[in-house]
Amino acid sequence: MAVLVAALGYFVDIFDLLLFALLRKSSLQEVLKVQLAAEPAERHDTLLRDWGVWLDNTLQMTGLLVGGIVWGVLGDRLGRLAVLFGSILMYSVANLLNALVVDVDPAGPMRWMEAIGLGTAIRQYEVLRFLAGVGLAGELGAGITLVAELTSRERRGVATTIVATVGVLGAVVAYFVTQLVSWRMAFGIGGVLGLGLLALRVGVVESGMWGHIRTKRHRGAIWMLAWPPARLRRYLCVVLMAVPIWFGVGTLVKYGDVIGASLGLPASEKPDPGRSVMWCYVGLAMGDLASGLLSQWLRSRRKAVLAFHLIMVAAMLAYFTLGSRSQAWFYAACGAMGLGCGYWAVFATTAAEQFGTNVRATAATTAPNVVRWSAAATAGLWLWIERTLGHQPAAAWQAAVIAAVVVMAVAMLALLGVRESYGVDLDFQER
Repeated sequence: MAVLVAALGYFVDIFDLLLFALLRKSSLQEVLKVQLAAEPAERHDTLLRDWGVWLDNTLQMTGLLVGGIVWGVLGDRLGRLAVLFGSILMYSVANLLNALVVDVDPAGPMRWMEAIGLGTAIRQYEVLRFLAGVGLAGELGAGITLVAELTSRERRGVATTIVATVGVLGAVVAYFVTQLVSWRMAFGIGGVLGLGLLALRVGVVESGMWGHIRTKRHRGAIWMLAWPPARLRRYLCVVLMAVPIWFGVGTLVKYGDVIGASLGLPASEKPDPGRSVMWCYVGLAMGDLASGLLSQWLRSRRKAVLAFHLIMVAAMLAYFTLGSRSQAWFYAACGAMGLGCGYWAVFATTAAEQFGTNVRATAATTAPNVVRWSAAATAGLWLWIERTLGHQPAAAWQAAVIAAVVVMAVAMLALLGVRESYGVDLDFQER
């Protein structure tokens, strides 16, 4: 039951997390119709991109970072289940409200929203993407921690692989949902799916390992991840080895329409961001399954991650070379990118295995969300390099290449600082 609930929870988590990426253009075209009307048509894509980076890569990802810390600490202090279902409740309500954003009539019954700065739909959108990010931050870490502590060391990797593989399929389902219904209805469906999961709470038991330390001091003491320095280095290396995942998804795929045009694809072949994300997550689902099973077969988390780092490098090469040939080749490169990003399952498992029971939920919840937040940093790096190169037509893809080289080099160096954790006994505490 724990594996089922964690898998379905992560499915809805990814469904809701990727909704904005899939609905960025359609929702912002409605919400920003006044601003767009005041700009020339050739500026519309740039305006929508900049607002997309702000709402998704900055606000939502910052919410994930804040939520990762809050939910992680609560996971070690209040238990894994409290966080698993508390986070689902929060992001579900935020997405339901996101479906209702609207410009407020200053003379109407909702005029009090004007007084607190939420009188426009775009301001409401900003707040709700941040709050949704906070809520989305807790589910994966709590679910992976709970599953890892309830399963045997031999089957742990298989169980967490099931959670991650089922979870990422949420993005594929989200794509088809967004093709069938309006953007408001899609946000509403995401919220309802999350609330429906709460009904499964009665069948899930709390982790016995957490039960043994529930009266101990220093549970969820986040400072313990920063001291001693050796533990901090281990934590940072775990995070940095996974940064390419959210650079690939959060920049190269989500903004494929901008980079594809920069690569030379004609307007008729311009990639659709939603379809790019969908194909990326098809590859990611296969990659999660393959990486998890590979780590079991090799009996090594580190070797599996290295193999997928190399796949990621090959996928990036295909993206920047073959992706410029046609829209079909571009989507294929996005699928390959997703396959390379598929070591997310092994990364999440490794984050839980690296640390003791008294800070495990803190580490396993903050690490994925720091990685997700890195999408803001890497997107900012991409935009900064683009501005440095000058606003020439090829600047977008050239800047993305430079950023990709930096990100992959850092990740592969960081892998050297991660200790092998396959098959370790998780019933221990950090001193």
